[in-house]
Amino acid sequence: MSHGKTSYVCLACRVSFKQPHDRARQRTCPRCTKPMIHAGSAFAAPRRRDIAAWRTLTVLLNAGVGFHKSCCSGPGFRPRTMREVRERLTCAQRTGTPAATALTGPDMP
Repeated sequence: MSHGKTSYVCLACRVSFKQPHDRARQRTCPRCTKPMIHAGSAFAAPRRRDIAAWRTLTVLLNAGVGFHKSCCSGPGFRPRTMREVRERLTCAQRTGTPAATALTGPDMP
């Protein structure tokens, strides 16, 4: 069932593609043929040369953090640097908070 265009990301190739969303179909990268990750309709890919941004994105996507619209406000807070990611994951570990929750919450304790 298709519900509009959404982004699929290949972390190995540092590329993303907007395609119709279909839960039943696994997307593969046209460059390397590895499975792509569904990033969401509010995803904006960093420049391919921005290795630091792709490193941060890799942590977010592998933790299950997506970039989905919530009504009109967009996906909400997402860390933009590895420093922010490390701080939030350290906090999650100390407090027992799930990683995805710590990475997307606007405030840390």
